[in-house]
Amino acid sequence: MNTEVSAERIWITGAGGLIGSHLCAAAALWAPHSQLFACTRQQLDLSDFAAVRRAFREQRPGLVIHCAALSRSTVCQEQPALARRLNVELTAHLAELAAEIPLVLLSTDLVFDGRKGSYVESDAPNPLGVYAETKLAAEQLILANPRHTVIRTSLTGGRSPAGDRGFNEVLRQAWRAGRAVTLFTDEFRTPIPAPVTARAMWALLAQDTAGLFHLAGAERLSRWQMGQLVAARCPELSPRIEAASLQSYQGAPRPPDTSLDCRKIQRFLSFPLPGLAQWLTENPDEPF
Repeated sequence: MNTEVSAERIWITGAGGLIGSHLCAAAALWAPHSQLFACTRQQLDLSDFAAVRRAFREQRPGLVIHCAALSRSTVCQEQPALARRLNVELTAHLAELAAEIPLVLLSTDLVFDGRKGSYVESDAPNPLGVYAETKLAAEQLILANPRHTVIRTSLTGGRSPAGDRGFNEVLRQAWRAGRAVTLFTDEFRTPIPAPVTARAMWALLAQDTAGLFHLAGAERLSRWQMGQLVAARCPELSPRIEAASLQSYQGAPRPPDTSLDCRKIQRFLSFPLPGLAQWLTENPDEPF
């Protein structure tokens, strides 16, 4: 297997986010001969299409990894026009600029309705909320180009520059403030640590392939189980968790099981994707 990405210049959007920051941190290993543009909102407003076009033409990247998105589901639900602009129109603009080079879009397991679980890439999406609808629309734009790739992932944990992007960081914030958290025992995902996501994405890019891939942890866990694992990592916060069921939830629709089957991407990797519990056990000193 190839172990390096050969693009002379690489754009990573959303570089200030959880996955984007970990991709940037790992770039020196996986793309040591590439010039990296770690694109944050402060450096380049991606919604300013004219500015993006100028920067793209000046820098001429050979690869774009598009992690930036409006990813808070509640915000997307409240502001659908903004969600469509940032998640769909912005992606369409980047796809147009990058029509002749590889582009990778980071997407979500939430494009599925959660009735089945263990979803493979050929399963039909059925998004239940605005965020998922916009991500699916962005996927369709990207996959229209055979040079381009969509990577769907699940809940991602780890430390982010802002300290509030990983699901573990959200839990820690609540416990640090002395609040109990309510977590569902019957809502399932396949969570993955951000360092693993970054490593797998770079490894896939080094293979010079394209298409649709699922990238997530090897272990299907409920929200409550995830909370228990994070709580064990920070006993000094006196974490409190209250169990609940989706059956009693009164808010917007939530898919009960969007766990992903990652056998397709695993064939391109030289290491097995770990489950969250395994990774936490094997990496006791990793910030999480």
